[in-house]
Amino acid sequence: MSDNFVYLASASPRRSALLEQIGVAHVVRVAEIDETAGPDEPPARYVTRLANAKAEAVWAEVAPVPVIAADTAVVLDGRILGKPGSEAEALAMLEALSGRIHRVFTSVAVRSRSGIEAALNVSEVRFRATTDEERRAYCATGEPFDKAGGYGIQGIGAVFVEHLSGSYSGVMGLPLCEAARLLERAGVQGGWSKGRA
Repeated sequence: MSDNFVYLASASPRRSALLEQIGVAHVVRVAEIDETAGPDEPPARYVTRLANAKAEAVWAEVAPVPVIAADTAVVLDGRILGKPGSEAEALAMLEALSGRIHRVFTSVAVRSRSGIEAALNVSEVRFRATTDEERRAYCATGEPFDKAGGYGIQGIGAVFVEHLSGSYSGVMGLPLCEAARLLERAGVQGGWSKGRA
C-alpha cells in the first residue's frame, strides 16, 4: 500500500479534487451519519463533531488505512445555512447573503493508528449586493443545491464573492494547509512532502 494512500470520508467531488491537487491518492468511502445540529450547538463544535464522526465511521471499516474527513458550515448571524432543499430555500439563502459578510467554518479530521486529530478553519466571505434576477439565474444553473449556504466559490457562485479573508480551499470544503499538517502527522506523504530528507 502506498504511504500516501488514504480514504476520503466524503462524497464531495470538490474535496476529492483538492486532495488530488496536493498529491494525495485516495479512495472515496462515504460515511453514513446523522448530520443534524444539536440545539444551540455552536458552528465550530458542530463541524468538528461531524468531521470526527465521519472519520471514525469509515476508520471502523478500513483500518489501518488513514481516513480524512471534513465538514463545512456557512454561518450568517450565528445561524448555520445548510444545503438548500428547494429553489425557494436557495433563493432565501442567497438573498440573506447579499451585501453581507458571512463566516465559513470547516473542520478537517484525520483518523490513523495514532488516534484522531482535527483542525478548524474559519474564513470570512463578503458577498456583493445581488439582484433577484441574478439569484434566480444562478439557481437555474443547479449549482446551489448541493452546497452549504447555497453557493459554490469554485463555480459560478464566485461572481458574487467580493472579498475573502481566510482559506479559499477551506470555503470549498477542505482547508489544505490544515489537512496537509494533519496528514503528515499521521504519516501520510503528499506532493508537498515527497523527496524531503
